Amino acid sequence: MYLAYPPTIIVRNKHENPRKCSILPLKGRLDLKFITYPVQQNLCLDDYVRLAPDAEPLTEKDSSSGILLLDGSWRWAGIMSRGFDQLPARSLQGYRTAYPRKSKLGTDPDHGLASVEALYLVHYVLGRPTEGLLDHYHWGEEFLRLNGLPTQA
Repeated sequence: MYLAYPPTIIVRNKHENPRKCSILPLKGRLDLKFITYPVQQNLCLDDYVRLAPDAEPLTEKDSSSGILLLDGSWRWAGIMSRGFDQLPARSLQGYRTAYPRKSKLGTDPDHGLASVEALYLVHYVLGRPTEGLLDHYHWGEEFLRLNGLPTQA
């Protein structure tokens, strides 16, 4: 399978519970590359942008860019992003999560999304295929409804 765009790199925190992970069921897709944090290998991130909650919005102008998605709790997000600060940051603002978050530390930002929701939106905004991205996500239909997005066929 040839991709017209670089694969999305998902850097997943090793301390996260795999049973609570919204994105792990997608492991094995050719358009996604999973890396464990802390990263022990050199990554070529030329032409990549990093998803971040408070940044310039992701737009179709970024369609040729690769996406770096950090998958971990909001408590870990700042620590994980330090190694990738050199990448331009993009956000997905204006969307609502369907994931029932319960941070005991109050670290979830108001516009925070589950990783699989962010991944879906990246594909949607950039015009990339969204098929199968929400298949294993329990709150997928609710997420689409909350955000006025087309439902899956």
